[in-house]
Amino acid sequence: MTTFSTDIDAAVKILRDGGVVAFPTETVYGLGADALNAHAVARLFAIKGRPAQHPVIVHLPGVEHLPRWAREIPAAAYDLARRFWPGPLTIILKRAAGVPDAVTGGQDTVGVRVPGHPVALELLRRFDGGIAAPSANRFGHLSPTRAGHVHAELGDAVDLILEGGPSRVGLESTIISLAGERPAILRPGCISRAVLQEALHQTVSPHAAQEESAPRAPGTLEAHYAPRTPLRLVSADAIHDAAMALLSCGHRVGVLGPVAQKRKWPVHVNLHKYPMPNTPEEYARDLYATLHQADDDELDYLLVQEAPQDEEWLAVRDRLQRAAHTHKE
Repeated sequence: MTTFSTDIDAAVKILRDGGVVAFPTETVYGLGADALNAHAVARLFAIKGRPAQHPVIVHLPGVEHLPRWAREIPAAAYDLARRFWPGPLTIILKRAAGVPDAVTGGQDTVGVRVPGHPVALELLRRFDGGIAAPSANRFGHLSPTRAGHVHAELGDAVDLILEGGPSRVGLESTIISLAGERPAILRPGCISRAVLQEALHQTVSPHAAQEESAPRAPGTLEAHYAPRTPLRLVSADAIHDAAMALLSCGHRVGVLGPVAQKRKWPVHVNLHKYPMPNTPEEYARDLYATLHQADDDELDYLLVQEAPQDEEWLAVRDRLQRAAHTHKE
């Protein structure tokens, strides 16, 4: 039976024995296995139901471990590591000799990061190696931001769940590739393109995951990060009428977004309201936990207010669009 624990030494022993441990990071909870143990990584993939060609991010104790996992490391990688690690930035580099296909999806590149959570960092320090760790959920489903989310999704398939409180960031890391001719964002996150360009003093290509030459990266499928509840993105102006139409047909309906609190809704309707913050950082922190709650409420539809078009909201829009795409009719 899977146990919740704060015993990092027990987690290290499980990893060294080829087991699988869920652990907290500042972004979301990860499902970890020894990145050099192909059998352990295969079990991780089986638990998630993750296709073998999808790479996973290798989490490192510190930047000094980078040469063990990557080759031909450009100066830009160290520039980004000094500024953003530990933190929610994954860097794609050419993989070093000996890095197994199991974590790279058979590609010549590997994604690495140093997470910014004290429990994750201590786990990595004591393990003294790379931990392959996608999000601790079934492939394509909602990422977990609390230990309880992991257990509800994966149950006893995990050997141990390290407790570390709610994730501070709440969305997956920004992924930037430094393996091509110029830096390119493969997945948006809380570290924006503008901030990366300022750090590198050069242009960073946006939305490069769609290009054929781009490395495959986690979380870039059109349908991903999806709750069980069918999710529709609706403008603030249209969300009232859309909710009323579904309610009139007898559906259980929820409304998520700042509009859930700001708009006056008829008191006689059984509408589930999920107010959300107005800043992208706070919204991102709360998003997955709120979507998990909506799933627990067993709704027929969840109407989500469209996020602003500003660049600072890009990561939130990205996750919502992929979640909505899963339920397109």
